[in-house]
Amino acid sequence: MVRRFDAPPSRIYRSWTVPEELIRWFPQRVEGSLAVGTRSILVFPDQRVWWDVTVLESDRRFEFHWPWLPGEAWETTVSVRLERAGYGTLLTLTDGPFDLRVPGVLDAYAEALEGWGEALAWLRGVVDFSSDLRPRRR
Repeated sequence: MVRRFDAPPSRIYRSWTVPEELIRWFPQRVEGSLAVGTRSILVFPDQRVWWDVTVLESDRRFEFHWPWLPGEAWETTVSVRLERAGYGTLLTLTDGPFDLRVPGVLDAYAEALEGWGEALAWLRGVVDFSSDLRPRRR
């Protein structure tokens, strides 16, 4: 997925790599430091998900591994690459691999496409408009 943001790469990078910034648009809480070689837990309203940070390149790239499928039977690598685009940023996100021959992975792939599309809209709301676009829980 490729998205254009008005915010500079440094702002987008902090939104992924600083727990206090990440919770403004993605999980409700982060347990851990988001440092390379650490496992952090992202706490959402209906689930807890771990991710292992593998790459941090200041203002340019952030990567992590995380699980899919019940029992964490499938893991993917998420790569977030940032490029300066005028006064803003071009973000390229990849999540995979998804081997569609493995039972359940097609559903995980569809969930990833939908989920990342929504999450990147939430990120844009925060970094470009200072608005939390996530649905409110009642």
